[in-house]
Amino acid sequence: MIQLAPSFLTHPMTHRALHDVKDGRPENSRAAINAAIAAGYGIEIDVQLSSDGAAMVFHDYDLKRLAKDSGPIQQRSATDLGRVILRGSDEGIPTLPEVLELVAGRVPLLIEVKDQDGIMGANVGRLEQAVARDIASYKGALAVMSFNPHSVQQMAIHAPNVARGIVTSDYAPDSWPLLPKGTRDRLRDIPDFDTVGACFISHEVEDLGAARVADLKTRGATILCWTVKSAAQEKEARKVAHNITFEQYLAKLPNA
Repeated sequence: MIQLAPSFLTHPMTHRALHDVKDGRPENSRAAINAAIAAGYGIEIDVQLSSDGAAMVFHDYDLKRLAKDSGPIQQRSATDLGRVILRGSDEGIPTLPEVLELVAGRVPLLIEVKDQDGIMGANVGRLEQAVARDIASYKGALAVMSFNPHSVQQMAIHAPNVARGIVTSDYAPDSWPLLPKGTRDRLRDIPDFDTVGACFISHEVEDLGAARVADLKTRGATILCWTVKSAAQEKEARKVAHNITFEQYLAKLPNA
């Protein structure tokens, strides 16, 4: 099994890079990525699929919240999306290869592959293949993860030598209203960890006390978590998690 590089345990991970839109650093933007690198933090980013099969570094399924445009990201080409300006900046939406070139192995990079099926099902593959193609020659600490275990399985097929994990949650109904109850109940138990060859989970910080998390940790899994929003919350999270993903404050760096 491919394991996480050691730097994933020593460098706190910035959630969607070190973003602060008031300072001209939107989520998943080049400015936020550069700021994380300069500070010495690891970086977590999200990828979505363009209409022409490119992996775009963007969180939402629709452009409206984060960009000066609207509509599904999947209906726009990579070139078109590169011209769509992120709110609070003068930047367009970057492609994954652009971000890989920017990071260039200087800090660990964690890529979340967003579910393209809609209900965590098996209707995935195009985005995973695009990610695998883009990261094939990357030199540096890198890992991939997804809420959808089918996506993680696709990454196992197309990028078998890259560390992979599952993003996990307590799947509360109010937080996941569109996900069928049976799917929520199944995913809550993290049943696919071994099947997909995962070496880590990134678990919802408020649910780190779950028995299944403790079980996986006992069995040697690396436990990351999302999303820590204060130093006090970080202190509690680190009682369980090997490392954190954070935003809205500055986590303590190793040897700081």
